[in-house]
Amino acid sequence: MKSTVAPGVRLFTSCSRDSRYRGFILLLTFLIYTTYHLSRKPISIVKSELHRNCSTVIQPVELNITNNATWCDWAPFDRKNYETLFGVLDNCFLVAYAIGMFFSGIFGERLPLRYYLTAGMLMSGLFTSLFGLGFYWNIHSLWYYAFIQVMNGLVQTTGWPSVVACVGNWFGKGKRGFIMGVWNSHTSVGNILGSLIAGVFVSTAWGMSFIVPGLIIASTGILCFLFLVEKPEDVNCTPPEHHKSGETKPQLQDSPHMDGAINGAIATESQEITEEQTEAISFCGALRIPGVMEFSFCLFFAKLVSYTFLYWLPLYISDVAAGDMSTLFDVGGILGGIMAGLVSDYTGGRATTCCVMLLAAAPMLFLYNYIGQRSLAITIVMLLLCGGLVNGPYALITTAVSADLGTHESLRGNSRALSTVTAIIDGTGSVGAALGPLLAGLISPTGWNNVFYMLISADILACLFLSRLVYKETQRWCGRAHQARG
Repeated sequence: MKSTVAPGVRLFTSCSRDSRYRGFILLLTFLIYTTYHLSRKPISIVKSELHRNCSTVIQPVELNITNNATWCDWAPFDRKNYETLFGVLDNCFLVAYAIGMFFSGIFGERLPLRYYLTAGMLMSGLFTSLFGLGFYWNIHSLWYYAFIQVMNGLVQTTGWPSVVACVGNWFGKGKRGFIMGVWNSHTSVGNILGSLIAGVFVSTAWGMSFIVPGLIIASTGILCFLFLVEKPEDVNCTPPEHHKSGETKPQLQDSPHMDGAINGAIATESQEITEEQTEAISFCGALRIPGVMEFSFCLFFAKLVSYTFLYWLPLYISDVAAGDMSTLFDVGGILGGIMAGLVSDYTGGRATTCCVMLLAAAPMLFLYNYIGQRSLAITIVMLLLCGGLVNGPYALITTAVSADLGTHESLRGNSRALSTVTAIIDGTGSVGAALGPLLAGLISPTGWNNVFYMLISADILACLFLSRLVYKETQRWCGRAHQARG
């Protein structure tokens, strides 16, 4: 008599071969980018150890130090301008990341993603560990830590364009918004795990707070090399349908000129439309894809708002549990990303979904500034709402929209644009991410009201850049309604 097959095995065998591969790739890329964010988080945790309030620390007996209020700090962060020095480290990473992102996609299109990701993860592990080794090597040079941050920012750019391109290769347009909305939670998962791992070692040997995450991302890089499958065709799986069979023109049609070649890289003869191009698209060619410029500038302002909250929200809340409360903004962002993906899949209007959420975020930010801290319940609700409305469009643009534009119909079968398009959009957004906290630091001395006015203005500007695409999506919906009545 045969024993009963386990439920998990029955579920696994009931799925088709294609579905099993897609599920595996989704899980693997989720794990890969989780480790990218996990390795970025330790710096924000370790700052509290690099500069401490030494009056509350018990001085070891073997230390013969008198009249030194900074004896427990780690030089060079024992100076009065330590906040400025921390800002230098943050901006070294953010600026290098923003600049490197524009070039990362170009390399990603021309190199095998498996090798490119593996190399990037191994290098990220190296530079993350080198920061921590400064503790054991007793290094007190700001230039050393700044250089490590710059190099880490550059090699970290290998991650996002590559994983989005890989997921875009495996999943078609139909349910891409919802799937990528759920998948995008790896950002928050990585941040949480990074905080927990760094927190274990920070008070005893802060160097391990960097070395352990560095080893984790390097180990995951080896898994990437062993198991990542870039395209369904590589393992004889069915490629996804990137465009609905009934569509006769691009959803984000820009101009009649798009019917021609785009910078030569995506040119094709009429009799060869069904053949997939093998030449990677150029940077200028990717810029001319309808919608890339609009969504890039929209993300610039959306990411400006999101990262300003990321860096300044704990300080604004000004509560003992500020760090814990600020994570509600991330929780709202996860829910907002999933909701944005669901709505945009159902309506087919990515730009309209983003615009509506950004428009709703502006008054919500205004309300949060005035009533957000009146009670604990109001704070929780407002943080969840603001997180969802601010990070929802940000998540949608960096995932489903980037994948849609990277497989746009105007490319006429060229599949080698995903990484470049993702890099352009996220690179432009990363410039805003670096600028937002800097502007907040300059404006905050004049009052928090002015900071929120700046954030509200950025939200409105993000909407304005999508206005043309929203108009075209509305025209398309009206056309369909007219045909249905006819």
